[in-house]
Amino acid sequence: MDTWKIEATKHTPEIYFEAATNVLSMKGESYPENVGQMSEPLFTWITNYLAQATSDQHLTVNIELIYFNSSSSKMLLDLFDRLEEATTAGNNITVNWIYVADNDSAEEFGEEFKEDLEVLTFNLVKR
Repeated sequence: MDTWKIEATKHTPEIYFEAATNVLSMKGESYPENVGQMSEPLFTWITNYLAQATSDQHLTVNIELIYFNSSSSKMLLDLFDRLEEATTAGNNITVNWIYVADNDSAEEFGEEFKEDLEVLTFNLVKR
């Protein structure tokens, strides 16, 4: 699959897939007026990626959001559900929830997301 990128805006994070390393990154702030406009291309990409992924491919998803609103939180839950299903189906996926040490709310959200998952590897990474 090719390298893919959605540029960050004032209200949305950068979303970037590096094909050479199989790393998908989401970084910045996420409080879009219409979360569907932001998430639709991401979910389409995820669906296409997972459809062609082989069992020996490992996808790493790095999420480093400084701030996100409730609609973005719902979108993240949907993303994690899709990744959880793909892991159950045999895909090899790791999510790294990256947060700054003094951002207690980001750490707490990461802990809450992790609690909801059963098979998806979900790491809390303090920077």
